[in-house]
Amino acid sequence: MPVNLIPQPLSLDMRPNSFFLDAAVSLIADSDLLELVALLNQHLKQHLGFELQMAPLTTTVTTVTANSNAANRAIQLSLDPALTSKHPEAYTLDISPLKVDLKAASASGLAVGLSSLRQLIMSAEGGKIPCLAISDEPRFGWRGAMLDVSRHFMPKDFVLKFIDLLSLHKLNILHWHLTDDQGWRIEIKRYPKLTEKASMRQATLIGHSRERPRRYDDVPHGGFYSQEEIREVVAYAAARQVTIVPEIDMPGHMQAAISAYPELGNTDMSLNPRCHWGISQHILNPMPETVRFMQHILEEVMDLFPGPFIHVGGDEALKHEWSESRKVQDRMAELGLKSEDELQSWFISQMAETIQARGRRLIGWDEILEGGLSKGATVMSWRGSQGGIEAAKLGHNVVMAPNTHTYFDYYQADPAHEPLAIGSLIDLAKVYHFEPLPEELNEQEKNLILGTQAQLWAEYLPNPAQVEYMAFPRLCALAEVAWCPQGTKDYDVFEMRLREHLKRLDRLAVNYRPL
Repeated sequence: MPVNLIPQPLSLDMRPNSFFLDAAVSLIADSDLLELVALLNQHLKQHLGFELQMAPLTTTVTTVTANSNAANRAIQLSLDPALTSKHPEAYTLDISPLKVDLKAASASGLAVGLSSLRQLIMSAEGGKIPCLAISDEPRFGWRGAMLDVSRHFMPKDFVLKFIDLLSLHKLNILHWHLTDDQGWRIEIKRYPKLTEKASMRQATLIGHSRERPRRYDDVPHGGFYSQEEIREVVAYAAARQVTIVPEIDMPGHMQAAISAYPELGNTDMSLNPRCHWGISQHILNPMPETVRFMQHILEEVMDLFPGPFIHVGGDEALKHEWSESRKVQDRMAELGLKSEDELQSWFISQMAETIQARGRRLIGWDEILEGGLSKGATVMSWRGSQGGIEAAKLGHNVVMAPNTHTYFDYYQADPAHEPLAIGSLIDLAKVYHFEPLPEELNEQEKNLILGTQAQLWAEYLPNPAQVEYMAFPRLCALAEVAWCPQGTKDYDVFEMRLREHLKRLDRLAVNYRPL
C-alpha cells in the first residue's frame, strides 16, 4: 500500500508483509544515541500510547520470513560509517516482519530517518507498519522556516510545537526573528529595559496597514522569552536535530530597542514600540557606544544559541536620520566612508568581528550586500533571487528565501475568501515549483547555495492558529523543494500524497488550510 511520505524519499521499495509494533518490541541502540531513543519513545507514546524498553546494540534479531508476532521483534538504531561517503544526513530504513533497521551517517541522519518512521507510525493501522526499504538523503543542508515573534508574540509551547512540525517534515532550521520595531522578545541580562519597556506596545493596528485612517485596538500586546525558556527551546530543537538561527535585526527595525535606550537613536524624540506595520525611519546610530551595546547583546545571544549562524538582519534600514545628522556625518568622515550604505556595511562588519571571534558565522538579508559585504558573511536573498546570485558570484554562501515563492504571509488563494494577509499570492503549486538554484549560476557558484526556507512574518498572524494556517500545507511543499533532487518532483503525485499526509496533521491538531 502507498505510504505517502512527505518529503518523498530518494528511493523507496515496498515489500510484502508488515511489522507489528506493540509494547513487546525491543528497542536496540548504542548508548551514544540515548537522546534519539528518547525522541522515538516520545513519538510512540504520543501516537500509540506506549514506550519501548532499550536493549544494548549487541542484541541480535533472528531472521524469519513472516512470523511478525515472534517475541524478538525489534527496532534498531545505529550509525553506519559506510553512509558517510554519501551525505552527512544520509540514512537507510529497512523494515522486515521482525525488524525495523534504521541506519544513518550521523545523529542528524538518524533524526530525519526517525521522521520517516514517525510518519509511518502515525499512519499505522492496528500497529502494522508496511515492510519497505528506503535509501534517502537531502538535496540541501539548509531546510527551514523563519518565525517572526516580534510583530505578534508566540507562546513558548507553540514554538516547541512548530519545531516538532519542522522536524516531522525533515526541516532542520528554525530562523527565529526575535526583535523588531514592534517588540523585543529576548531577555538580555545586561540591558533589562529591553524587556521591561521594549517588549510591550500599547496597541495594535486594526485592519491592513494601507487603510486610512489607521485604527488601533488600544490593547497592550507584549511578551518575551526568558533566558531559561530560550535554553529549553534550544534543547528541545537540538534533540530533534533542528538548529535555531536567532535574528537580532540591525541597524534598522530597532524602534523598540531605541524606545528603551534612547541613546541608541539619532534624535531626542521619545519613542515607544511601534503599533503599526511598515518600516520605521528610526535607526541605530553608529557611535562607538552603540556598537558596543549591540556587541554585548550578541555576546549574550551567542551564549544562548550554540548554532553556527547568527542573523543580524540588515534589511530595510532607512538612512534619512543618518543623512540629516551632523554627528553621524562627522562619524562617516572620521571613518573615511563616502555613503550611508558604506556606513551600514561598516556597522555590520563590527558585528561580524564579534560573531567570528566566537567561531560563528554572520548571516543577513540581502541588503548587507550594499556598501560592501563582510568577509565570510552569508546572504539570505529575499528580494527575489538577485541578491543571492550576486552574493554567490562574489563567493559567499547563500540561503534562497525569495518573496516570490517563500513568503508564507502572502495569500494562498483568492483574498476574498481568505483571512487578512499582507498581499500578493503564493499558492501551493507555486511553492512546489520553486527552484532554489538560479540558472545564472555555474556549478561552482550553485554549490554555494546552502538551501532555502519559508518566511512567516507575523504582522497579520495574530496567534498560533493563524501561523499554522499560513504555514501548512505550503511548508509541506517547500519541504520537498529542499529535500528532493531536481527533476524528481511531480506536483500531481505530491498532491495525492499530501491528501493522506494531512490526516497526520489532523492527529497533531494543526490548523492547516484545507486543499
